[in-house]
Amino acid sequence: MTLLSMVYGYAIAGVIFALPFVATWAGRIDPNAAAGTPGFRIIILPGVVLLWPLLLARMMARDPHPPEEWTGHRRASR
Repeated sequence: MTLLSMVYGYAIAGVIFALPFVATWAGRIDPNAAAGTPGFRIIILPGVVLLWPLLLARMMARDPHPPEEWTGHRRASR
């Protein structure tokens, strides 16, 4: 019962965070998301509900640029 309550609490916190994030805050993390259509915002909603702690931490970092992708190809090109 305690585990189920924790899952519900996490989901409720995710929904509370996701609504304003999808409406306005997504553009703070990724400038391309600022011009997102309503369909785009609906599509990202479940992911935001699930990953809200990571997105909150990213917003608190106040870094407006997405992280640079670091793959084996990029490493080999340097």
